Amino acid sequence: MSIACGVCGVDEAGRGPLAGPVIAAAVMLDPADPLPGLADSKSLSPARRAALAAIIRERAVAWAIGRAEVEEIDRLNILRATMLAMRRAVLALAPTPGEVLIDGNRLPQLPIQARAIVGGDVSTPCISAASILAKTTRDAEMQLLHARFPDYGFDMHKGYPTALHLAALCRYGVSPVHRRTFRPVRILIEQRLTASTSARAWIA
Repeated sequence: MSIACGVCGVDEAGRGPLAGPVIAAAVMLDPADPLPGLADSKSLSPARRAALAAIIRERAVAWAIGRAEVEEIDRLNILRATMLAMRRAVLALAPTPGEVLIDGNRLPQLPIQARAIVGGDVSTPCISAASILAKTTRDAEMQLLHARFPDYGFDMHKGYPTALHLAALCRYGVSPVHRRTFRPVRILIEQRLTASTSARAWIA
C-alpha cells in the first residue's frame, strides 16, 4: 500500500457533553513506521494521551481535525453534527486517503470509500490514533473555555453531565457554550422561562 492511497482512521470526542464542540480527528499512519502504545484514548491517562498525541502529530503521514460548533449541534442534532465534524476532518487531509475507517456503526457522507468498525478505537491503530488526537484536542479546548467561564468547572469534567456540572448549571444558568437542545440544559431553560413568565404575570 502506498502512502498516497493509504488508509485513514477517524474518531470523535465530545458527543455526550452538555457544552462545547464535538471534535473529530482523521489520521493516516505509515505502515512502515508503526507507533507503539496506541489504544483507545479513554483507556489512557491524560499524560500518556498527551505524549502519544505529540508522537502522532510528528510521525503520522497526515492528520487533520474537524469540528462542529455548539450552534451546529443544536441546529442539526448531535449525530449529524458528529458526522459533519468527521467529514470535515477527512476532507482536510492531504494526501487524500484511499479508504476511510470510522469508529462506530455510522458513516458520514464522503467521496471516498469508507467502512464503519465497531470498537475500531481498540482494534485498529489508525482509529486509535484518531481517538487520541480528538480527545486531546477537545480537552485542550475545554481548558480554554474554562478560562472564559470558570464557574462551570470545564477543566475538570470537560462538559460532561457530572454532579458538579449540573450543580453549576443550576446556580449560574446556561452559558453561551452550552448545548441548548440537550435535555438537562433544555429543562433548565424551560424552567427559568416558566418562572420568569409566572413572575411577570404576578407583577401585572
